[in-house]
Amino acid sequence: MLNAQAPKEPFTLVKSIPVVAVDIAIDNLDNLYILTPTEQLKKLNANGDSVAVYNDVKRFGKLHSIDVSNPLKVLVYYKNFSTIVILDRLLSLRSVIDLRKQNIIQASAVALSYDNNIWIFDVLENKLRKIDEFGNNLSETTDLRNILSTPIQPSKIIDHSGLVYLYDPLNGLFAFDYYGAFKRKYPVTGFDDIAISDKFILGTDKKNLQFFNTTNQIQQQYQFPSSFGGFQRYLVANSKLHAIGKDSITVYSFVY
Repeated sequence: MLNAQAPKEPFTLVKSIPVVAVDIAIDNLDNLYILTPTEQLKKLNANGDSVAVYNDVKRFGKLHSIDVSNPLKVLVYYKNFSTIVILDRLLSLRSVIDLRKQNIIQASAVALSYDNNIWIFDVLENKLRKIDEFGNNLSETTDLRNILSTPIQPSKIIDHSGLVYLYDPLNGLFAFDYYGAFKRKYPVTGFDDIAISDKFILGTDKKNLQFFNTTNQIQQQYQFPSSFGGFQRYLVANSKLHAIGKDSITVYSFVY
């Protein structure tokens, strides 16, 4: 894997949204989903205007992840309770899935599938599963320990352009087709956040924005400037970097 140097001024300020957030997610329409310190889930449009609120976040304990890949069907996952809550575009409750009723005791990650079903990584069985909105099992892989050279525990699942990607920060990014056949592994590790575009795998760590070109296998990084010192976390979405500060979300564009 080769490394390339970044330009001196890679980041351009787009906007800053005054809001206090513990965590965020961004859908493909640039709507911003904010988890507040009081554990509300708020949806802001691209202009920063509030359009919806979900107040029952604490119902199943600590929220683990939010999948907003489809703005009409938001997945809220509670890992400690093996429970998925499905919300509509206005963050109203659609359904609740107790994975334990499907004998899925420990799922490390969940995500919406291309056909609006749900991908789940079952840690105990070491399988990628697909279930419907009612929790019914639709498909599953074989035990992936029989296919991969090392056991994995993905922290994120991404359904993109006909492939399902499982990201394990310690072991890399693993791509499968929709039938569960292993396609390839990408040597990207240590990312706090990860996103996939047509030719790039993008991610952040504490100090850098990382790019991995899947065509030429070149990895490039943009070091965060010293002015970023007050940010607590970063998220890449829609070719923009979103930085969480103490009282705002700051958005930057970049070229890659």
